[in-house]
Amino acid sequence: MSRPKWINWAIAAGAGALALTLLLPTSNRPAPEPSAMPDAPHEEHANKQRLKVQDVKATDLLTRMDARQHLSTMLEKSATMSEAEFGRYIQDVQHTHEHIRSIDVLDTKGSTSKHFAKASGEGSKVEQQKLEHSLNLAKKAVMKRKSFESSSFPLGKEKYFVMGVPSKDGKKAVIALFSQNVLNAVEQHQRKNLRMIPYPREGKFKIESVHPDTLNEVTVKTGHDNANASHFYENEIVIRFRQEPGERDMRIIKSDLRTQSARKLGYTYVFRSEHMNYEQLHSYFERKWNPLYMEPHYMYLTNETAAEQTDVTIPNDILFTDYQWNLPAIETNRGWNITKGKEDVIVAVVDTGVDLNHPDLKGKLLEGYNVVDPKTKPLDDVGHGTHVAGIIGAIVNNSEGVAGMSWYNKVLPVKVLDNSGSGTTYAVAEGIIWAADHGAKVINMSLGNYADAQFLHDAIKYAFDRDIVLIAATGNDNTERPGYPAAYPEVFAVSATDPDMNKASYSNYGDYVDVMAPGSSIASTYPNNQYAALSGTSMASPHVAALAGLIRSLNPDLTNTEVMDLMRQSVIDLGDPGHDKYYGYGQVDVYKALQAASSNSAPLQFWPQHVRQQMDNTMKKYTK
Repeated sequence: MSRPKWINWAIAAGAGALALTLLLPTSNRPAPEPSAMPDAPHEEHANKQRLKVQDVKATDLLTRMDARQHLSTMLEKSATMSEAEFGRYIQDVQHTHEHIRSIDVLDTKGSTSKHFAKASGEGSKVEQQKLEHSLNLAKKAVMKRKSFESSSFPLGKEKYFVMGVPSKDGKKAVIALFSQNVLNAVEQHQRKNLRMIPYPREGKFKIESVHPDTLNEVTVKTGHDNANASHFYENEIVIRFRQEPGERDMRIIKSDLRTQSARKLGYTYVFRSEHMNYEQLHSYFERKWNPLYMEPHYMYLTNETAAEQTDVTIPNDILFTDYQWNLPAIETNRGWNITKGKEDVIVAVVDTGVDLNHPDLKGKLLEGYNVVDPKTKPLDDVGHGTHVAGIIGAIVNNSEGVAGMSWYNKVLPVKVLDNSGSGTTYAVAEGIIWAADHGAKVINMSLGNYADAQFLHDAIKYAFDRDIVLIAATGNDNTERPGYPAAYPEVFAVSATDPDMNKASYSNYGDYVDVMAPGSSIASTYPNNQYAALSGTSMASPHVAALAGLIRSLNPDLTNTEVMDLMRQSVIDLGDPGHDKYYGYGQVDVYKALQAASSNSAPLQFWPQHVRQQMDNTMKKYTK
């Protein structure tokens, strides 16, 4: 029985209206001016220097607010615990929070009822006097039922501050000495993450640098030079043979190279020689084995729902309101009214590992895998991966620290970068494949290089073919040069915006960019139960990975390509209308994207692909 013509017209009109709704920007603000040209080297360095200082200052504020929360909690515990229980509690706090160096619990008369301390920097006589002066000022303040907070002061090789907090009833007070070693860690981390320095020779391998297009050797003297260089191990080579080598072939190769080192992942081999550099290895394999492809073993560096509801969820995490500008900027709070995620949708963080004991990630982390050292857990010895994981999944509404974008999605830590913040093509590829084989629905890669490595691309294709959404940061050199893995067609490329919704000064750009997300001075979790503010496209990428996890939680029927298309269309359009090389399609809008995904079936704009996929699945079921 045929439908009346007016019904067909109504359906067409409705589809058109929905498509227009999804494509319209959610804001009428003027289009911001993009950074049209890369900065000169001295300007780039100055901009990044200012941003690094901003991140250190923001981290200082985060640590002080977190410290105040710890002292308030101690006072609450002291009122309900026995002396022995409280003593064990304080010792546990100091054990799990290395930066809390001493704690004094005072009664109302000002006498010390309990003192807890551990080793801190000795410091000079003048520095010790500064410490004593700050402690005395704190004691005088809390006796008057006033809080106290000192400025930072050096003590040995570290900086410290003193804080005192009285109880609400004035009967007790706590004074503590806090180390600010996290400030030095953030400063050093951002020098690398923002590419302010050329990549150093760290670890056990020597490093060479080449131009990504020609593979001609280049000299990297400044951070600005990184945009035109790709680093690789100078005595290793990646090979994919036309025909799988047999045992005899492998013996010949190892003998010729005078090595026992030959690693295989999938179809591809990595060979290392003690006496041949990359050019010699390339010549040897080309002359004797005629492989399908050869390339350097590149290094990758940190880069760094239902009906409409208008209520905005404000979590009680203590750093959220004052420091997490990034989540309201992309309508995360409103999006939580549609979905908060699901535990069975796993987001993998392929990075430097994660602090597995961080209290703001407790219960959100799966076991994960350490590619760098498979015998050990994927612990973070850099800080980068912990920060990325917190953006995605820090516990929400626990009255502590920061709020992640997802309340329930699990995070799968996969350590592929070592303690220098770098990792090999092999390690990154293995991490991607491992995550794909262990349940990841989304993979975040806040890392990159400017060389197109087929070895890595094979691993990307492997994960993509298993319906995984792959998200990657574009890089921090303010260059149009495509960075990989972000520029692969199977990968969703993310650049960074600042709080004014302009392209961040450091952010890479280009025609391959899909969307933007907040990336400047982002507050998140940091190792040793601390918090830090970091900047970079590394921080932008996990916002989008978390959004993909929320979408897949809400509508698991969507394929990876459908999820990516939906995120491209559900944006705040910035720059020129539509897609442009500075802003991609625009900045992600969590609420808008979740609205589009909230129907029980695939959104209307994906209906033909979705039906085709369902038919294909049905055919496979009955043709086995």
